[in-house]
Amino acid sequence: MAAGANNKGFLCFVVAEVIFMLAGFLLGQIRTLQRLGFLANIAIWLNVIVIIMTMIVTNVYPPNYEASLNTFKTPKGPVVTSVNWPAGLNLNDHINGLMQGVFSYGGATLFNELMAEMRRPHDFWKGLICAEIFIVSVYITMGMVVYSAQGQFAYNPAYQGIPNSAYKWQTLGNAISFISGLIAALLYGNIGVKVFYAAVLRDVFRAPQLDQKAGKWLWVAVIPIYWGLAFVVAAAIPQVSNLSAFVGAACILQFSYTFPPILMVGFNCMKDAIRPGEGFDPSTGQVVRHDAGFKRLMRGYMKKWHINTFDVIYFLGSLAVAGLGIYAAVISMHDAFAGGNLTPFTCQNPAG
Repeated sequence: MAAGANNKGFLCFVVAEVIFMLAGFLLGQIRTLQRLGFLANIAIWLNVIVIIMTMIVTNVYPPNYEASLNTFKTPKGPVVTSVNWPAGLNLNDHINGLMQGVFSYGGATLFNELMAEMRRPHDFWKGLICAEIFIVSVYITMGMVVYSAQGQFAYNPAYQGIPNSAYKWQTLGNAISFISGLIAALLYGNIGVKVFYAAVLRDVFRAPQLDQKAGKWLWVAVIPIYWGLAFVVAAAIPQVSNLSAFVGAACILQFSYTFPPILMVGFNCMKDAIRPGEGFDPSTGQVVRHDAGFKRLMRGYMKKWHINTFDVIYFLGSLAVAGLGIYAAVISMHDAFAGGNLTPFTCQNPAG
């Protein structure tokens, strides 16, 4: 939502976020990804336009010193670049940077939700490979070009690192990114609400199917709640880097690295504990088990103990990284608010 406000004072920052939320209220009513496919394709090329513009402009104009000072407390000075970690960083800075990297692979566990709505799900892996090659090539190139020009003053999002003296280019980045960001939010929101609807509302509260009239009306009610909660979080923490680090640690990392290995251990324990004569009896509709409890789970665990042990260690490591990420993000948020330049639900653009 940081793309919604300009730095000339024409539009209050929190008002821009309200406009973004209202747009989500309306466009979020689209239930099928098929109707969002064309918009998703447009969003990709809109991002490419912003990327090319940002690489050019950041090498023509100086950095946005005001934005970097407001958010990162970086004092104005000469641009300094480093091949390795820049000097003067603490553990929080390292962890927050790591949490940005989580987004590179974050959300992989939702791929099955995407495949479920594809006309030809077998083609998914081809699209995935093409997308990853495109993303890595474009974003690594952009990162190197912008960092070499702005060094320690590089901002997130990068087009907000364009200074006030190049206001027209910053406005162009805001306008285009507002559109592409809204499309991306619609896609993520669509999948997220569907997973919540299927796993919680349908399974727990016995909600109607989405293709039924009652289900469609329930979808209409859930979407504003989803976007309203997103607005509260974004407006309360107007710090893109710190907020994304927190989301990466608390949410993205969990569903990509923490939950999958421990769920795999649970699956192996139950599957490998099955003895002859056990299983599902289709004639009676009953599940037959000869024993239960810890002894049964341990028998299943020891069947593939080396793989299960690796997964447990992987799970504990991911959980530790997630804890460090949440801690570092919260401390960074506190420090940014303590500086007095940023406040929750602010009318001031965090980028200056």
